[in-house]
Amino acid sequence: MTEKPKIYVTRRVPSPGIELLETECKLTFWDSDDAIPREELLKNITGGYDALFCMLTDIIDKEVLEAAGSTLKVVATMSVGYEHIDLDECRRRDIVVANTPNVSTDSVAELTVSLLLLTSRRLLEGIQAVKSGEWGPWKPMWLCGTEMTNKTIGIYGLGRIGYGVARRLKPFGGKKIIYNDVVKVSYADDIGAEYVSFETLLEEADCICICCNLTPQTKHKFNAAAFKKMKQTAILVNSGRGGVIQHDDLYDALVNKDITAAGLDVTEPEPLPSNHKLVSLNNCIILPHMGSNTWESRNSMSLTTAKNILSVFHKEKVFGEVSNK
Repeated sequence: MTEKPKIYVTRRVPSPGIELLETECKLTFWDSDDAIPREELLKNITGGYDALFCMLTDIIDKEVLEAAGSTLKVVATMSVGYEHIDLDECRRRDIVVANTPNVSTDSVAELTVSLLLLTSRRLLEGIQAVKSGEWGPWKPMWLCGTEMTNKTIGIYGLGRIGYGVARRLKPFGGKKIIYNDVVKVSYADDIGAEYVSFETLLEEADCICICCNLTPQTKHKFNAAAFKKMKQTAILVNSGRGGVIQHDDLYDALVNKDITAAGLDVTEPEPLPSNHKLVSLNNCIILPHMGSNTWESRNSMSLTTAKNILSVFHKEKVFGEVSNK
């Protein structure tokens, strides 16, 4: 009887993926909701495992792969991002790397729109006013925010998530939707989105939703110079990657009223320290990277990770295989 493949899982994860893997494999877990300490990962991965089911918080570098040994065939991460995995080292060892692309598109798009509304309508300030007893008799200019109606909506990065954000915002009655990306995309016509230069995006948009990946080209793209070109009434929301915004420059822009407000679901670093100066601002709402925090999304991520692993064992095409050539 052939021995079942062995898989090491670095965290407690939603059950759909685990239940699928248990039909064919022998699983060992780091049985915690918290990230596995590196020393524990290095110690525990030495058991001759065929696959590593990991998270974005696990640094899978040469040292980890060396500890895993020659039996390791696949590193499958339950995340869209794979910056934590040494792709070159995996390629040298003929290890397949797989992620979970597209499974959180809807949840991140919904969160982005929610964060934009939360920020533009100053809802958190309203909640805090109720809790602190500040809510008193009606005042005509108290906690006034901004509507999306008749506004120019800007999207930086019109991939699946950016498109999902634009599609959800279109019924709000904005004047137009503009976007900037590496290239013009044909599906933008489906929602009437207009391709513009980055400079035009900054100058014309009443709100900008950042939905791009972090690359050398997008690193700190939103900096002091960019904020100076934006409308003083503009609202900036980031659900892409924290490093796209230069945080010190954002703080200055918010304090100096170069822009009106910002909503961040991603920061640099993560987690952002509670004493960071951005946290102190009323016109900056910061969430703890909640974009994919829905049961639908997380169950799908777990299941996709499991399917990626089994596809390698079955010598089938791997849906989430990351190119590391």
